[in-house]
Amino acid sequence: MKCKALFLLVVLLFFSCKTEVKTQDSVLEYLLPNATLIVKISHLAAFKSELTNNAFLQKTQGLPFYTALIHALQGLEYVAGDTSCLLALYEVGKATYEFVLIAKDRPDFLTIDKVTNKTVETFPYQDKSLVQYTLNGYEFYTMRHDTEIVLSSSLMLMENMVRVKKNNPVHATLQKLYETNAPGKSATLFAKVNAPFFPLSPPQVAKGKGSKPFSEWVALDFSANSDKVLLNGIAMASDSTQNFISLFKGTSPLANKTPLYAPSHTQAMLSYTFDDYQVFAQNQNAYLDRVSVVDSLFNTIEEVGLIYLNEQKVVLLHSYGAERLSDYLRADKSSTTSYRGKEIMQLQNKMLLEEGFTPLVQDFKASFCVILENTFVFAESKAPLQTLISTHGTTSALSNAPAYQTATHALASASSMLFMANASGMHFFAEHGLLPQRFATAESTDLPEYAFASQLVADRGFAHLTLGVSKIRKATANHAVTPLFTLALDTDLAIPPQFVKNHRTHKQEIVVQDQNHVLYLISTEGQVLWKKPLGGRIRGPIQQVDLYKNGRLQLAFCTHNQFLILDRNGKEVLPFNKTFTGPALNPLAVFDYEGKKNYRFVVTQGKKVFMYNNKGKIVDGFTYTRAQSPIIAAPKHFRVGYKDYLVFQLADKTLKILHRSGKDRIKVREKIDFSANPVFLYKNKFSVTNTKGVLHQIDTEGALTATPFKLHKDHGMYATANTLVFMSDHTLSIKGKKVELDLGVYTAPKIFYYYDKIYVSVTDLQHQKIYMFDSQAKSLPNFPVFGASLIDVTDMDNDTSLELVAKDQANSLIVYKMN
Repeated sequence: MKCKALFLLVVLLFFSCKTEVKTQDSVLEYLLPNATLIVKISHLAAFKSELTNNAFLQKTQGLPFYTALIHALQGLEYVAGDTSCLLALYEVGKATYEFVLIAKDRPDFLTIDKVTNKTVETFPYQDKSLVQYTLNGYEFYTMRHDTEIVLSSSLMLMENMVRVKKNNPVHATLQKLYETNAPGKSATLFAKVNAPFFPLSPPQVAKGKGSKPFSEWVALDFSANSDKVLLNGIAMASDSTQNFISLFKGTSPLANKTPLYAPSHTQAMLSYTFDDYQVFAQNQNAYLDRVSVVDSLFNTIEEVGLIYLNEQKVVLLHSYGAERLSDYLRADKSSTTSYRGKEIMQLQNKMLLEEGFTPLVQDFKASFCVILENTFVFAESKAPLQTLISTHGTTSALSNAPAYQTATHALASASSMLFMANASGMHFFAEHGLLPQRFATAESTDLPEYAFASQLVADRGFAHLTLGVSKIRKATANHAVTPLFTLALDTDLAIPPQFVKNHRTHKQEIVVQDQNHVLYLISTEGQVLWKKPLGGRIRGPIQQVDLYKNGRLQLAFCTHNQFLILDRNGKEVLPFNKTFTGPALNPLAVFDYEGKKNYRFVVTQGKKVFMYNNKGKIVDGFTYTRAQSPIIAAPKHFRVGYKDYLVFQLADKTLKILHRSGKDRIKVREKIDFSANPVFLYKNKFSVTNTKGVLHQIDTEGALTATPFKLHKDHGMYATANTLVFMSDHTLSIKGKKVELDLGVYTAPKIFYYYDKIYVSVTDLQHQKIYMFDSQAKSLPNFPVFGASLIDVTDMDNDTSLELVAKDQANSLIVYKMN
């Protein structure tokens, strides 16, 4: 088995089972015992998306267990995507797995109406009715069980569940973890941990004697985007059992110092901390089933570190008081040599560390030692000590290396155990009993761009556990534009992606719709939070509103025949699910006259105008309910001084400028053959172009001016209060300054304003290039970048660096970070 399988989620879960105990009523009681893996899925579509969009998991598809999981999830393509469910995998033969899924019964649980190649057969089994489905050659079974529906890929498992019925015993620890796992993740994994299969297994007590379990149970919340997999949760063990995490019972985690001493080219590193050596030593005696007097020699030791460097192992003891141990080592030395002013001692008691810190340190002969400040560094030869002396106190520490910073980005600042490695360092842990031996033959070149990490933070009665694998982020230069993630949708994009605000985190997320009219909400990390099928394509940009004035934001938009508002979870906000018959709707217009969130939602359809208030009712007193000609764009609201202006573009070339009441505020007598661009307020004038490239401007007194810019018929325009931008053919004009771009097919320009800077963007759709310029028409460094649509720009994670999102391939989007 190759190193690349190490942190794959399924490797974490090859576990055996112990005797279970009966607990309170639980959906877990429906399951047959001895499940290899239990997955609590909060949103099926999101979980599948995270698995299939992660590059690391895609590279490790050959692992049988992962293949079984993907096969199970692909088999669930006919289950409603927003389903919350419990999925259990069972090994029914050597490397052969079947699944059972349990969910609340609902009428739309299966979505098979559009499946043409299908057979459905119902047959009795004991007191149950089983239903066999064969859909496009894929076969599965269902049955009703109380208020749940059970689905399985195996008739044998289904029959066993009927025979056993409910009330299977559930381990009390599992039940507790199941009830307390954190919300907000697409899935949580539950498993019982045994040393032979658990990554970072506890070190063997002695060769040939095996080792104690890491813990009784783990619950790990799963999250992934294109570049990383993160498992974060809890490991639990009862007081009556001796597990590896019990070594740290009664101690507090500390900030790990080993990365400050390890050179940047370290292949792997492992660090253990405890704030009280005496407590650790008593736990150690219990773990080793021994009665031993605790030596005070190590009383000041608070961290044991292991560094794997150039195929050699180095052990560090970090101390808050070095005198006692220093005196002992100097008395034990047989000779000394000097290197760069540091004394390297050759020791006589080579088993000192193994005797004092088993099982943390094993198979190690402490032949040489050097003291660096309050840290004692031991090795089996002089060479690695000389390397550490050379890099100590320089910027060449592991803590500054991109691989370490990437791997530990999501970890806590203090750990009871911290592990980090690059791909070439994984086999060290197998060779020293910290991983299954199959990893010892790993090919280190398989995943050189990834870093691996795990962290254990001891707490009272349990431990926080995090495991992750991440694509190594390269050191970022100033002005660099680097891809953060890409995400593939189920089918091609229908509209450009855009940012929307998450009112809970105050960060930005992404909304986008695909060709099947499915709307996606995507997190800052590139995870699909939910999908919602709609009846048609969204018209124009999605708008965010705060209907209830409580800080909670909703999404408002029109499709070709619907006006919808969705809440944070993608649920329709009633009564804003209005359906219209007749011509296609224009994009939704949202007016907030005084900024007090007393919204006016303006839906236009042909000649008709519908203005709704916050309660979804037609606004009384608004008289402009029907135009003399079809309305060709979303209406606009502008405020100049204390006056409001509502602007409508009509198919008969009329520009209507109205009061709030719907009466004429300014009468525009000249007809304008409108271009495809909307109306903007520029220099306090209503500004719009015609198909001949003439800029028409109307001031608040009704005076009209026309300025010919000799623009191409299909030109693009964008304006803010003081900035005017045109894109005509392949010429971009910003405040009158022109830039000649390569020949191509360009979108209209867009202006973004962040942190007192103006950014102007256009996209060449023909060559899939995104350009970005400043207000002086100078190209931003490292542009153009790849992209195939209009873009959106924001500070997605509130770090003062901007991100942009665009269409990538036909069925995917890409997010870049602009440093």
